[in-house]
Amino acid sequence: IIKVGLNDFPPLLLGALRFAAVAFPAIFFIKRPQIPLKLLLTYGLAISFGQFAFLFTALYFGMPAGLSSLLLQAQAFFTVLLAAFILGEQIHAHNLIAIAIALMGLLVIYYGGDTGQSVPMIGLTLTLMAAFSWAIGNIAIKQAKNVNMLSLVAWGALVPILPFLLCSLLFEGSDLIMLSIKNASGGGIAAVLYQSYAATLIGYVLWGRLLSQHPVGLVAPLTLLVPVIGLISAAILLNEHLSTMQWFGAAIVMFALIVNVFGRRFR
Repeated sequence: IIKVGLNDFPPLLLGALRFAAVAFPAIFFIKRPQIPLKLLLTYGLAISFGQFAFLFTALYFGMPAGLSSLLLQAQAFFTVLLAAFILGEQIHAHNLIAIAIALMGLLVIYYGGDTGQSVPMIGLTLTLMAAFSWAIGNIAIKQAKNVNMLSLVAWGALVPILPFLLCSLLFEGSDLIMLSIKNASGGGIAAVLYQSYAATLIGYVLWGRLLSQHPVGLVAPLTLLVPVIGLISAAILLNEHLSTMQWFGAAIVMFALIVNVFGRRFR
């Protein structure tokens, strides 16, 4: 869906449109979350601006959509590490083993693209930066404790709009902004609306409620179906074909996620 949106809009403008559609008119009907402004800004700048500025730009520079959905799940490992350092949650041996396995998988994916989908270093780096931004947002959600997630998502969407617009003006230019808005297709507009309401309002509200009620080390990795669906749908809809070695690397990363989720049960 993001790729469809990028066909019509440059990445930073797409981010601004996505979160503007979330915030307005929602903030006029939903009360501001009862959390410190610092936490609201951290959430908005990390999970909304940082994650999607990096992810959209990575896809714009040629990062395969299927692989990006997989590598974005590195947020699980970043979240576990940040929770240990910031929240004092215990980090277990299987978490460290999973991280080491995932790093091996990333290397296989990057160097195994001779006959499959090329993975640009800038795309890989930006996707991992998006995952790290997501993890920072996860910690902010955990610190907010029993916050109303609908309120947090709606008001958190207000935070990244100005940064997205300023960055879009700086890096993409006013001419491209006006041209892309003028020539936007129905598919591009539908992609913005899907990302705004289905992915952001519904998806992140449910995700945030899980995080606020359970240990982050348990909840953060429970996105294992996302990369599976992402890889399959990218192959079918976007004709993205991975090499045998890239599939092997993807399997290694998936195995690392499984170790991170279930490793404690097999000690």
